[in-house]
Amino acid sequence: MGLNMTFVILQLYTRIKTNKGYGKCGVAVIRVSGPKASDAIINIAKFKSLPQPRHALLRSLKDPVTNETLDKGLVLWFPGPKSFTGENSCELQVHGGPAVVSSVLSALSKLPGYRPAEPGEFTKRAFHAGKLDLTEVEGLSDLIHAETEAQRKQALLQMEGNLSRLYNSWREILLKNMAHVEAFIDFSEDENIEDNIMNVVDNNLRNLRSLIQNHLQDGRCGERLRDGVRTVIVGEPNVGKSSLLNVLCQRPAAIVTPIPGTTRDVVELNVSIGGYPVIIADTAGLRSDTDDVVEKEGISRAHLYVQQADLVILVIDATKFITQLNGSSASFANFVKDYVKELGLNNVLTKNKLSESEISTSSFVYEVVDPEKCLIVLNKTDLLHDLEEVERILQKHKGVSALSCKTENGIPYLIDMMTDNLTTLCGNPSRENPCLTQSRHRHHLTDCLFCLDKYFELSAGEGDTVLAAEQLRKALRCIGKITGHVSTEEVLDVIFRDFCVGK
Repeated sequence: MGLNMTFVILQLYTRIKTNKGYGKCGVAVIRVSGPKASDAIINIAKFKSLPQPRHALLRSLKDPVTNETLDKGLVLWFPGPKSFTGENSCELQVHGGPAVVSSVLSALSKLPGYRPAEPGEFTKRAFHAGKLDLTEVEGLSDLIHAETEAQRKQALLQMEGNLSRLYNSWREILLKNMAHVEAFIDFSEDENIEDNIMNVVDNNLRNLRSLIQNHLQDGRCGERLRDGVRTVIVGEPNVGKSSLLNVLCQRPAAIVTPIPGTTRDVVELNVSIGGYPVIIADTAGLRSDTDDVVEKEGISRAHLYVQQADLVILVIDATKFITQLNGSSASFANFVKDYVKELGLNNVLTKNKLSESEISTSSFVYEVVDPEKCLIVLNKTDLLHDLEEVERILQKHKGVSALSCKTENGIPYLIDMMTDNLTTLCGNPSRENPCLTQSRHRHHLTDCLFCLDKYFELSAGEGDTVLAAEQLRKALRCIGKITGHVSTEEVLDVIFRDFCVGK
């Protein structure tokens, strides 16, 4: 069934939705939308005429057949098009007990033409009515699912049209310049077109191409903030990786024992650190001298996770370092270099070959590992009798923290370090600099850039302007697919299916 036919059929019904969820709550909100939404006002709330729009009124709600009182609640009337869906809508705010909600829904189902809404159907109605474009719909979905403060900020900006305004401005540039190109094709021989019109078009499109390229070169900050920063804790066995996970999560999520190799698989948990979403993973201790098949598989998975992670927390046993330091003249930097190599992570964590001037820098992190990729933690400081050497390391080298998972001393400093890195990885959502938040956007913008490149290739010199104009049409369609000006039912289904029934 095509989109237009589905749209017409659904218009004949009145859709019901509720946020009743799966348990008891203080207030449940039941919304009705469609051409017959007024029937709920008249037959359930027993109004003789429609009330003043957007004013809450306390009413007894009654069964339309038996006239039995179901509950007392607030009733609001939202005539279209000034409603969320653009259709006539009403809202019933009732007590949130399951029996109350069920009785009101049962009463509504007795009205002719009423049916329950599908997941995301109200938002889909709003999209079809032009109340929201697809980027704003995605922002609304992200806002509903936001778990951290930074996610909330980014989602709210997108829902309010931050991305939409940017992409629509680019669409307007394409439209205007495509019109100039087509006018040049149709009327240039009549000499009714300005001589330099194609030069103006080329300059405009080059500027647009530059804007899109800069937008794409964001380090995937918006997508990372939306999906969560993949963070992994690594180190040799028994350095306190699982203990650190438990401290950061504030619950005993991972088993902790003094037996090496206790953690065999990757343990993932979602936490909020500094307002940023973090998917933090504990991994098997990395070592090469094990014959245990299961542990070997866990080590292999740990290596794979490190390669895919956005941030790595490298845990070192502080007592082991101090013991080794007392027996030699090895520096902390050399110790960590050997440690990283021993773990088999030197190709993942270390930077490319550094110059002598870079190696001599006072920042240890820049000497040994990529500072945006890795944080270094000295654990078990509670077992040290003298912290002088550890304090000297912290003063000399940035990017290193010392702590005790047992006493939690030093944990706040680690969290501050992580927050700094997360801010770099996720950016700071703002109205001035909208961020890409979906791989779908990136795909269509990349296609748009390809079309613009083809335009310049085809229009160069004595090129074929007609074929070049077709590339501008394709570029315009690519932008339109982001905002929903050009769409297919399959794309809409993917976007709206993640909404709950109540939205």
